[in-house]
Amino acid sequence: AEYDREHDTVLGVEEKKFNGKSKVSVSFDNYRRAREPVLSDSEDEDEDDGLDGGLGLGGNRHWDSFERDQRAAQAIGRSGVARQPGGGFTTKHDATVCGRRNACRVMELPPGISTGDGGGFDMRLSNHVYNSLKVHSAQEGRRAARLHDKREKATAEQSLDPNTRLVLYKLLNREILYEMNGCISTGKESCVFYAVGGKTEEFKVPPECAVKVFKTTLNEFKNREQYIREDFRFRERFNKLNPRKVIHLWAEKEMHNLRKIERAGLPCPSVVLLKKHLLVMSFVGVDGVPAPQLREAALVGEQLESAYAQTVQLASDLYDCCQLVHADLSEYNLLWHQGRVVIIDVSQAVDRMHPHALEFLLRDCTNVSKFFQRQGLPDVLSPKDLFTRVCGLNLPGEGAELLSQIQNYEKNKELLTKENQRRADLFNTLFEKGKKSRIGNESAAKPEATGEQVSQTAQSD
Repeated sequence: AEYDREHDTVLGVEEKKFNGKSKVSVSFDNYRRAREPVLSDSEDEDEDDGLDGGLGLGGNRHWDSFERDQRAAQAIGRSGVARQPGGGFTTKHDATVCGRRNACRVMELPPGISTGDGGGFDMRLSNHVYNSLKVHSAQEGRRAARLHDKREKATAEQSLDPNTRLVLYKLLNREILYEMNGCISTGKESCVFYAVGGKTEEFKVPPECAVKVFKTTLNEFKNREQYIREDFRFRERFNKLNPRKVIHLWAEKEMHNLRKIERAGLPCPSVVLLKKHLLVMSFVGVDGVPAPQLREAALVGEQLESAYAQTVQLASDLYDCCQLVHADLSEYNLLWHQGRVVIIDVSQAVDRMHPHALEFLLRDCTNVSKFFQRQGLPDVLSPKDLFTRVCGLNLPGEGAELLSQIQNYEKNKELLTKENQRRADLFNTLFEKGKKSRIGNESAAKPEATGEQVSQTAQSD
């Protein structure tokens, strides 16, 4: 209806312009939408004033009372002062004038602010009340904008936010993936989906794939910083990224760790490609059924012994061959597939030169020992013995004392490393300075030798 009235108003203006001052006029009534005469704003106001007697009870009652008061009030000029007929003065700071002006401004606040029926009585608001309402309105507007932005960037429906859906659509469109299926695993940092490989020749895609989607919010895994800030491979890039971009670096870290583990010949998923915070890997399982975790495999007898031996060997090979510490090695991140233990979830794995690598290793050994002890397996190594077997360090103490010894060892090792680095930097600086000094001396002596040769040549001639 509002658009129809606007159309008819424009049509009336065109009709008036077309007819001009001609005695014979052409009517555009057949082209009107509302099929009723459209009055101007001034005519509406005059008609309403005549119907309600100026009491503000007409169709525009919410505004009529304010307009009536504004017409009845004495105009205040640019000086901010108006002279009253009785001889007094009224300023723009008068309580009545300010109250009515503030009440009129309140009616212009957004619809979400409940202002009430301001046209039914002579409403007056002080400056304090009006300013409070204005600040509240601005806060509500910013809050609504934040909520909208949060919904746009939120990790919803198993980490499939709009950006993630767009990346998946591109992978399907490029035939890297043929189809996406449901979620097979979820955790604090990511969700894993089952997918069918495509027919592209750009990548070597297996028939069954696992798509790991890292969550773009840090609500559930806020301490990931300690695993990546001190890693020399990503230290420089980490300091230059905002929190939402760090997740891309986190996915890249898992890709590099998986490739390093695969090159060492250890059982793990093969990396197909990395796209932003999506990692496409080979699927560990058969016909869409994922391999069970060690905690779900229900192993007994020789299978349990084999799983323990393989787990210990995996931890040792990670430390020796891959120069890595898993940092989250447990029954949740070890799969049992066709009689083999497969290692997964290595995004938090750190290089063994990391300042806290030995602490993470002790935690991994504790998790492994406790799990197999709960399964009733005899002759399980204690966390300390397993730690010594993996890294070769035999530190005194047990439990908290052993952890304290490890922390002191790492601290001394870090100080020694920094001192060696400082000495190496000092040596390089002095070496470069001496090299430049020697080159300068040679260049200064070279013209003198040339002059002597010239003089000798002249004497011989």
